[in-house]
Amino acid sequence: MSGPLEETGGMSSLRPVGDEDVRLEVAIRDLLSNRAEGATICPSEAARAVAGAADWRPLMDSARSAARRLVAAGEVEITQGGKVVDPDTTRGPIRIRRR
Repeated sequence: MSGPLEETGGMSSLRPVGDEDVRLEVAIRDLLSNRAEGATICPSEAARAVAGAADWRPLMDSARSAARRLVAAGEVEITQGGKVVDPDTTRGPIRIRRR
């Protein structure tokens, strides 16, 4: 039996959630646990925590996906301009905060 699946585009485009995805989720949780209540982080902070300062950019889509999974789990909210937004339709810069 494989692990959880993540939607990657179309209704039939599912891929297993891998170790890197789990590390990004853990990084998001850890970063938020070290911030004041209501504070936000950028997905790039999680990408940097997992990949290092030089190689984080390729992880940005995965970091945003990790944030969406945590929204679905009820752990975080995604904001844009200080307002909670739908993670599946939002484009552009986002922030992540604890629920």
